Amino acid sequence: MATNPASETRRPRRTADEVNEEIRALWLRCGGRLSTDQRREYQRLVTEWAAAEAADHQESPTRAA
Repeated sequence: MATNPASETRRPRRTADEVNEEIRALWLRCGGRLSTDQRREYQRLVTEWAAAEAADHQESPTRAA
């Protein structure tokens, strides 16, 4: 599925910490067992988290790991 770059630029980029909070909330809501739809959401969030993490490291390369 292709994404629309124009729509991506309109949405403010979230930090890895913000996305991680949403991942944690998802796990808490589901009680540790993901439904098919929740698994898709989790995969989307992990992908977003990885991109945010990479972007954070590019913006501040001296940041501790």
